[in-house]
Amino acid sequence: MVKIVTRKYLGKQNVYDIGVEHDHNFAIKNSFIASNCFNKSHSTAYAYVTYQTAYLKANYPLEYMAALLTANSGDTDKVQRYITNCTNMGISIDPPDINRSGVDFTPTLGKILFGFSAVRNVGQSAIACILEARNETGFKSLADFCDRVDLRAVNRRTLESLIYCGAFDKIEPNRQQLINDLELVYDWAQSRAKDRASGQGNLLDLLGDGFSSTPNKRANNAFETAPKSKPVMDLPPQKKLQMEKELLGFYVSDHPLKSLRQIAPLLTPINLSQLGEQREEIRLCAVVMLNNVKKVVTKKGDQMAILQIEDLTTQSEAVVFPKTYERISSLLQVDTRLIIWGKVDRRDEQTQFILEDAEPVETVQMVMVELNPQQAGNIDELHRLKIILQEQAGDKEKAKMPVIGIIQTENSRKLVRLGWQFCVQDSRITVQALQNASFPAHIKSLTGI
Repeated sequence: MVKIVTRKYLGKQNVYDIGVEHDHNFAIKNSFIASNCFNKSHSTAYAYVTYQTAYLKANYPLEYMAALLTANSGDTDKVQRYITNCTNMGISIDPPDINRSGVDFTPTLGKILFGFSAVRNVGQSAIACILEARNETGFKSLADFCDRVDLRAVNRRTLESLIYCGAFDKIEPNRQQLINDLELVYDWAQSRAKDRASGQGNLLDLLGDGFSSTPNKRANNAFETAPKSKPVMDLPPQKKLQMEKELLGFYVSDHPLKSLRQIAPLLTPINLSQLGEQREEIRLCAVVMLNNVKKVVTKKGDQMAILQIEDLTTQSEAVVFPKTYERISSLLQVDTRLIIWGKVDRRDEQTQFILEDAEPVETVQMVMVELNPQQAGNIDELHRLKIILQEQAGDKEKAKMPVIGIIQTENSRKLVRLGWQFCVQDSRITVQALQNASFPAHIKSLTGI
């Protein structure tokens, strides 16, 4: 250790420091000069940390990714990217579970379990209350849960959030039933709590010893006396996922685009996380979820929009200029699945997707044309196919229906997307034209793959 006694500029010195122009050397006792070598130690420290994290990711991937998700739980974009990394690594992410989840993301049974702290409307006091009331046997029902936790800490809004995000699914998968039951069960549990606090109880409590002041000593079947609402149908899958997205920030139990995972790469060779790597002005296509639509009025009074979109890899922003917005505004509904066409634009070091056209996934009909290996390798046959498709393209701006080639051999079946220049306007007329030319063809909806 040394003590700096003076500091002065000594001219240009052959030292490696952090780039300070003046006063970058320190004079210490006995005329010794101490160079600022901050960059050396800093680089070494970063290299060491990089080595440590790489080792942990390679040897303890489950624990490493759980820690990474916890550390970045406040950044939705990063968490979504890391969840995608987990999927690519073969690591599943389980939604919150009222009987298993802890405070943070937790590695368990080869999976990563969502923590309560990442659920909106669930505060620290509510989490502490749940973990304290939960014992080795866990909660057996919604009524059992409400009867054992302190409802002053776990309020009705917290319970609704836990139900909608799927935390009670292992107890009762029908979330709409739980929400309806909650209206009755919550008041029932509050009444029981008041009776216990005042030293009163009803006859059924006394017979079942459900009136004990100690939660763990209450009768196991005390919650069976709780009221229940009439049986109802569960929420539609899309509504479930929508509520999950609202409460967790992203889809966990499923994703609206997962069913398209196999066919999407065939139609869109890149994903949104790769937009920054693409050349400007090149026409691109993506299968996305529309998360938000922000309408904007230009100085001329024209309407345009800025969209928040996402796929299975990340979220991004798309801009819809007035002419395009006027044509497709009716399609821009939040929480819909779209195929979008456009190009990349870079401004102020940010990458944007300039949307030029869109089509709901449910309405996309692909033309499937079957080719045997001999046809696929015959130039004359391919030229004949090209002529037919070009005739069916018509107006290029209106030609949206993709054409997929099916090359069938004895041992394999390969799907090949023909270029976007071969998209057609009317899939039914195209199929008829192909069949007339002895090319077996049929229509297939994108959602039916």
